[in-house]
Parts: sequence; structure tokens; C-alpha cells
Amino acid sequence: MAAPHASAQAGASPIDDRDIGEWTQRFNAALANPGEVVKSSSPASAQSWSNSLFACFNPVDLCLVSCCLPCVTFGKTYHRLNRDPNLEGYQPVNTSCLMFCATACLGVHWIPGAMQRAQVREKFQLSGNCITDLALSFCCACCTLVQQEKEVQEKSSLVSQAIKQEYQAPGGMTYPGQPSTSGP
Repeated sequence: MAAPHASAQAGASPIDDRDIGEWTQRFNAALANPGEVVKSSSPASAQSWSNSLFACFNPVDLCLVSCCLPCVTFGKTYHRLNRDPNLEGYQPVNTSCLMFCATACLGVHWIPGAMQRAQVREKFQLSGNCITDLALSFCCACCTLVQQEKEVQEKSSLVSQAIKQEYQAPGGMTYPGQPSTSGP
């Protein structure tokens, strides 16, 4: 019988040790300084969210997945944020998805939901604070998940497009004393 970690390395398991380590570190950091975390908020220069919280019905497929299988949307957003914005290597059932599902069974899914919302806010310099993240993740979990996924997808594609633009050297440069090759 193969060891559990051997199958994870072969890609057969949805559990990723790196994700477990990152979530453990984030939970421990929050538990070490709960007062700081609760008082945290975005700087005054933060931007508004591009996607409204209540525009969660569009696109309808994302809305349906988020309502029926919120853990899948949660894991997808996590993958976009922390692994690959284009979802290379993404599996619908992954560590974050399973963790979200487990916390939902305990009735505390809003905690990792709020933590991920805070990460989205921090990464893309969006407005908000911890109390709002907690309240929205508790009261409007599906809409919050849809908003986060749309925001991360949009912002990540903008970053990807900027990176894909190649540097083009300005034309028409010549050295002193050398004839120009730009025409008559």
C-alpha cells in the first residue's frame, strides 16, 4: 500500500501540503493577534470593488455553482489568488474546497470566507475592513464568493495582459556619424 503523501505527489489526491501549510499559517497568525485582525482595514487610498456584491446572479453558471457548491468557488478563487490566475493545475476539489466544506459542516465557513476576502482586498488594494468581511461572509456567503471570484478573475486578467505586452525598442535610433536608415 502506498503512503498517503506519495499519491498526493502523483496528482491523485486533492490535498496539497503547501495549501495546508498556508492555511495553518494564516489561522495561526489570526489567532496570535485577534485584536489586530479585527481592527484591520484598507488604507484610505483603496479602490472600490469593481463588482457589486449583489451582481451575483451574473454569470448565472458561477451563481449556481456558488449556491450549490460554494466550496468549489472558494477553492477556485484561492487557486487564482495563490497559484495561477489562469487556473493552470486547478482541480475543482482541492485543499481549500475541502477545508471550506469542513468548516461549513461546523457552521463556521464564514471564517475562511472572511479571511479570503481580506486577502483579495489586500492583494488588489480594495476598500473594506475585517468586520465587513466577517458580516458579508456570514450573511451573504454566496454573493460574497461570487464577488470575490469575479474580482480576482478580472484583476488577474488585467495583470496577465500587462505582463504579456512585450517591450518594443523605439525605432530610428542611430549612432552619431552613421547615416540614417529610415528612408530618403
